[in-house]
Amino acid sequence: MAYKVAVLPGDGIGPEVMEEALRVLDAVSRRFGLVFEYREAPVGGVAIDEKGMAFPNETKEICDWSQAILFGAVGGPKWEDLPPEEQPERAALLPLRKRYELYANLRPALVFPPLITSSPLREEILGGKGFNILVIRELTGGIYFGQPKGIFQDNGKKKGIDTLIYFDWEIERIARVAFQAAMKRKKRLTSVDKANVLTSMVLWRDVVKKVAQDYPQVELNHLLVDNAAMQLIRNPLQFDVILAGNMFGDILSDEASMLTGSIGMLPSASLGQGKGLYEPVHGSAPDIAGQGIANPLATILSTAMMLRHSFDQDEAATAVESAVVSVLEEGYRTSDLYRGKGKLVKTQDMGNLVAGKI
Repeated sequence: MAYKVAVLPGDGIGPEVMEEALRVLDAVSRRFGLVFEYREAPVGGVAIDEKGMAFPNETKEICDWSQAILFGAVGGPKWEDLPPEEQPERAALLPLRKRYELYANLRPALVFPPLITSSPLREEILGGKGFNILVIRELTGGIYFGQPKGIFQDNGKKKGIDTLIYFDWEIERIARVAFQAAMKRKKRLTSVDKANVLTSMVLWRDVVKKVAQDYPQVELNHLLVDNAAMQLIRNPLQFDVILAGNMFGDILSDEASMLTGSIGMLPSASLGQGKGLYEPVHGSAPDIAGQGIANPLATILSTAMMLRHSFDQDEAATAVESAVVSVLEEGYRTSDLYRGKGKLVKTQDMGNLVAGKI
């Protein structure tokens, strides 16, 4: 059986890092006897240039055909003057999430032990161990999607409205994703809300407590979002799985990512009832595109998440992650990780090194 993968390299450094991710997947194919069928399609700014829209019909058809979508990055200065609803980020990613009901965003914040010195946190805070936090963000509800939304006239004055709304079923399904993830890790879950102020977050906390009754092995605690932001800096080692709504999860996952020292190391998965979307969190980085210096490890680690979550290939996923750690332990660094020590390598070199370890 061939695993069907839609390959959407996108803009900026997307094609460069995607090439290395596919190189690693080919190595996985050889070692584990897995067969991958790739179909590539344009998305984002390059699709606007070629097809007149960021998420064209042929790309939709390839995504529909696939079992999983491997996504590079979209956007850049070239398309910033377009109307907001036509810009690559909004016109590509949001329709993808909506089309496949990708309601659960999984963002690991990883500090591998060889990269402790890359973190802006003092080494004594990290205890010489690094950390591995998984932020699970609800992705299709909350204040980003609630109605009414817009800028309105009220007695001759403008007012902006965004509506924070959650249904109990939306909270329950993302909570179950978080509890199931916690069961496979350290059985520790922190749910983040603002229940002391927001009525929707009172419901959030109540539903999470109810779901927790089905997972008695998981230690659950609740933090208000402002305290959670503080605790991530003070002692990130206390966290394992963090569950949050759309806006709070967006903010906290970005904060957690910067604690790692390089956004070029961070993968993500967006999951729903069917296929998953896997992408690095670093964006298109147009300032370094085409120079061969981008860090491909976030995209490579995203393929590991794809192997695990879409194809149920845990052993292959672990092999990819172990290969990344091994290369880092040997001192190889792309420019974003290089601190004057170790061996500075380019994008393609890093992909070759990881593939060689597979």
